[in-house]
Amino acid sequence: MDIFTTIIYLTLFIIMMVFVFSIGTLKQYMPRREVVLVLAVAFLIGSIGGAFFLDPIYDELPEAASLVEKNMPNNEETLYLDLSSSIDTNMLRENLSSTEGFKSFKETSVSIPMWTFDDTEHEYFEWVVGNIDSGYKSYNVTSDTINIQLEDNYTSSQALKSFSDWYKLVYGGTISYAQIHAVLVVDSSSLETFEQILLDKGIVASSIEGPVQESINNTNASMLSNYEFILVCGGVGVVVALLGIYIDTIIPAYRRFKKFINSKRKR
Repeated sequence: MDIFTTIIYLTLFIIMMVFVFSIGTLKQYMPRREVVLVLAVAFLIGSIGGAFFLDPIYDELPEAASLVEKNMPNNEETLYLDLSSSIDTNMLRENLSSTEGFKSFKETSVSIPMWTFDDTEHEYFEWVVGNIDSGYKSYNVTSDTINIQLEDNYTSSQALKSFSDWYKLVYGGTISYAQIHAVLVVDSSSLETFEQILLDKGIVASSIEGPVQESINNTNASMLSNYEFILVCGGVGVVVALLGIYIDTIIPAYRRFKKFINSKRKR
């Protein structure tokens, strides 16, 4: 949300509170039992104002809180990506590396979904996968998936080709799908730029680590829920209405208190 819109929303909420205050000042013209109705209306107006004008601003607080971290030099964010094997990772690397704020892009592993293994098949794949390609840094076999960790400077396309060639030789078929896991490191100040580049390609990071994301997570953890925040705004409306109702009592009391303090100072 831009600054201009934020100012407009805040101004509109303040106008609503001025209206609530004005209603409260009409206490002397209404029966005592109507005061409860005034407070109920004040709560309703405060809640509506909070929902429509303050809640959108409140939702932006995590992003606003992360601005300091985004502008700190040398801060980096790590994005963990789960990519389809249909994506050209070499082209993706070129696009990312040509963007200001790029630090590194590394393909770390591939996951190959298979059928559900019985015990014999599981033992066989546990034994055979490590002999398919020396570029496999490590691997593990679950009940229906083969996960292969890649050596440095070894790409997912190389790993998938060697596994696919072996699979075709042994089983006479082809692999229909695989998932590539990669890690992208960028300057914190450029995080939004890279997120948008990835989103344009249909990619969303599975997780993000870094000072900016940590700031956002910490702020989110300390915030009220939207429902609770709206209730608080309703409470603000009630407080403003009470100020309006008792303003004719508060001002004289304040003046007496101020006069008392001044007299103490003179002594």
